[in-house]
Amino acid sequence: IRDEGVALWAWPRVAMEASDLWVGFVGAGRMAGGLVRGLLQAGKVPASNILASAPSDKNLDAWRELGCRTTHCNLEVVHRSTLVFLATKPHILPGVLEEIRPAVGSHHIVVSLVAGVTIQTLQRLLPPWTKVLRIMPNLPCVVQAGAMVFSRGSNAGDEEAALLKSLLSSCGLCEEVPESYIDIHTGLSGSGVAYVYLFAEALAEGAVKMGMPGALASRIAAQTLLGAAKMLLETGEHPAKLRGDVCTPGGTTIYALHQLEKGALRATVMDAVEAATNRACDMAKD
Repeated sequence: IRDEGVALWAWPRVAMEASDLWVGFVGAGRMAGGLVRGLLQAGKVPASNILASAPSDKNLDAWRELGCRTTHCNLEVVHRSTLVFLATKPHILPGVLEEIRPAVGSHHIVVSLVAGVTIQTLQRLLPPWTKVLRIMPNLPCVVQAGAMVFSRGSNAGDEEAALLKSLLSSCGLCEEVPESYIDIHTGLSGSGVAYVYLFAEALAEGAVKMGMPGALASRIAAQTLLGAAKMLLETGEHPAKLRGDVCTPGGTTIYALHQLEKGALRATVMDAVEAATNRACDMAKD
């Protein structure tokens, strides 16, 4: 089944307008759920236009609560959608692609969220005409503050890239990059969210040690991170410049920074990004 598959279900052909899209998710886990919540909160796609599949109802119940349609059939998602997000576990994806391949038509746009699976692999396992893109989001997409990058395959043109960027920009920062940057983005931002949570936890625990109630310390730590990040984005200044602006000779901040330097904070974080990036690269070879 190629283009005729849409007619079989008597669903309208999708125009290249986000509000008219019929969007499918093959896989309904945490990352897909974060992405769909961002799309819904931004009003980009109505919930009734979204169909998600998963083997059981474990994850699908949450999608139904959002007003999305659900199914246990991956082929149904392809038949009833034009923009199809692949959001399975990496080891499951080859079997899923074999299953849906006969239903993928030239009108489909297939977008993979699957870590470690290259565009070359996706194009090899799907029909040769398939418009393939690969994205790497992060969890804050759920609050429309994500950081995402995407790359396009050989058949995906400017129209498909613009459509995807329009959708993803509703969930946060979105940049088109060479595919080689995607694993680096995983180490920097996909996994980097956890580094920030660890730092926020440590900030709050330091305040608790000095006598501040934990709930208040956690709120202030979160707002501190939010404000610092907003200043980075809105001023465009290098982090070192902004850090220097906080320091005064002989003041509190320089004493604190000295302790962080003795603990090798910068080197440790750089090592963490490197380790996560290398692991992402290794996953692509498995």
